[in-house]
Amino acid sequence: MINVPLALIGGFVALWIFSIPLSVSAAIGFIALSGQAVLNGVVMLTVFQQLQASGMPVVEAVLQGSMQRLRTVLMTALLAALGLLPMALSHDIGSETQRPLAIVVIGGLITATLLTLIALPALYVAWFDRKPKALSTS
Repeated sequence: MINVPLALIGGFVALWIFSIPLSVSAAIGFIALSGQAVLNGVVMLTVFQQLQASGMPVVEAVLQGSMQRLRTVLMTALLAALGLLPMALSHDIGSETQRPLAIVVIGGLITATLLTLIALPALYVAWFDRKPKALSTS
C-alpha cells in the first residue's frame, strides 16, 4: 500500500501538467492506478520474502530480488502505459472522457514504478534489517 501515495501524486501532477480538471473519469483512473501500484509492490515484496525464507540476509535478498523482478515490474508498467497512450493522445469525439483516465494512469505509473524500483527496496531494508540492540548489564 505504500506505493499508492506516490502513484496518486504522479496522477495529480500529470493532470496539472496537461491542465485537465479532476473528473469522474480521472477518479476512475486513480482507482485503476492504485490497483496497478499495489500489484507491482506485491510482486517485489513477495520475492523479497521468499528469498529471506530460504535463509538469505535481508540486504542480499532485496538486491537479488530487485534484479529478478526488474523486468516484471517494468513490463507491467510499460504495458499499461503504452496501451493507454493512444487514449491519452486522442483529440477525437469522446476523448474528453477517456483522456483524463489515461493521463492519470500514465502519469501515476511513472512515479509508482520509480517508487517500486527504488524506494520500496530501501524501505524494506530499513524496516526489516534491524539489528537487536544489546542490553547493558550494568
